[in-house]
Amino acid sequence: MEETIEVANELDSTCGISDEELTERFKASIRIDDEIRKIKGLPVARYDDELKKAYLEYPDGRRKYVGDTRNTTS
Repeated sequence: MEETIEVANELDSTCGISDEELTERFKASIRIDDEIRKIKGLPVARYDDELKKAYLEYPDGRRKYVGDTRNTTS
């Protein structure tokens, strides 16, 4: 027989951390990762809402849009 484990409530599955706290921690982890990538000279993936396109932003401010062969600067 297979044994299934049931979670008593939502807080048990997140170790007592609220959704808001998890969201804040996730945002902080992304910000920290972006800072580390910038220090290492690596690009960061972003999305341009106006153009509806994804792009890589390099530490020097240069942007390379996905599928675009030209580079633009901001």
